[in-house]
Amino acid sequence: MIEIGIDSFAAKPSRLGISDAQAINELLERIVYADEVGLDVFGLGEHYRKEFLDSASYMLLAAAASRTKNIKLTSAVTVLSAADPVRVFQNFATLDLISNGRAEIVTGRGSFIESFPLFGYDLHDYDALFTEKLDLLLKIRDNEFITWEGAFRPALQHQPVYPRPMQEKLPIWIGVGGTPASFARAGALGLPLMVAIIGGETRRFKPLVDLYRQAGAKAGFAPEELQVGLHSLGYVANTKEEAIADYYPGYAEMFTKIGIERGFGPVTRGGFDAQNGHYGALLVSDPEEVAHKIIRHSESLGGISRFTFQMDAGIPHEKLMQAIHLIGTKVKPILMDAK
Repeated sequence: MIEIGIDSFAAKPSRLGISDAQAINELLERIVYADEVGLDVFGLGEHYRKEFLDSASYMLLAAAASRTKNIKLTSAVTVLSAADPVRVFQNFATLDLISNGRAEIVTGRGSFIESFPLFGYDLHDYDALFTEKLDLLLKIRDNEFITWEGAFRPALQHQPVYPRPMQEKLPIWIGVGGTPASFARAGALGLPLMVAIIGGETRRFKPLVDLYRQAGAKAGFAPEELQVGLHSLGYVANTKEEAIADYYPGYAEMFTKIGIERGFGPVTRGGFDAQNGHYGALLVSDPEEVAHKIIRHSESLGGISRFTFQMDAGIPHEKLMQAIHLIGTKVKPILMDAK
């Protein structure tokens, strides 16, 4: 069965004219409501830009943990390259205790680079930092006492790390974009994979997902251990026309701004419609079409175990609450019936 959830970057809805405090409290209300309507997971990103409020996402997750009962709470993603793995583990072990065993970590290198100069790291060490810090995080997860040595952090000599989480083995996923080495690394480590596909055709990622599963099998992991999750941009309304009308203006504004930073052209409605077509990565429509598109994406990738919506597009809180309601009461039942 496919778990269904939401990822948020706690985007500041500047176009809505509300305060940061109100935005955070409305976000927490959405996490509580996602729990109430039966969604499986809610993830928060980690960014260091003015337009996002998630630089200390574990704090927001802890606040949500105290007000929810069943929903899994995860990072999406923890920018491990610029973090101390000891503190990452301690933060999420504490979240696990607060939530009675509902914490997870999705680690990744992030799609922005502001954290590197902010925390004093060299961008040229991008991959080496992540590789070393992931190794330490996994060792801390699996061992109470740590002896470890690396290039970017002081060595640890039989050092205990506390607190320990409620779960015997705190779930750690690897968040990836489109780099083959990242897929292969996750498979070789036997870690669940969260694939962020925000453009193009989802089915084109099948060779990379196959690479992940092949690397995992070669390392001796059983197929059921090699979970694949999918994170994509999406939004659900009563009709496809309503969904597009709500979602497109904020989407176009946000991705045009990012595109200018990265040397791409502005977003066009034609490009959006192509992305939102039969094979495109966007899922902006009514519940039935969105549910069947998730099923189609799962089949094209050889099966997924989790799907998370990224709905940050300057949409008012009340409409996001409606979308959460539709995902929980309309989309999820269709996925359950299709298992």
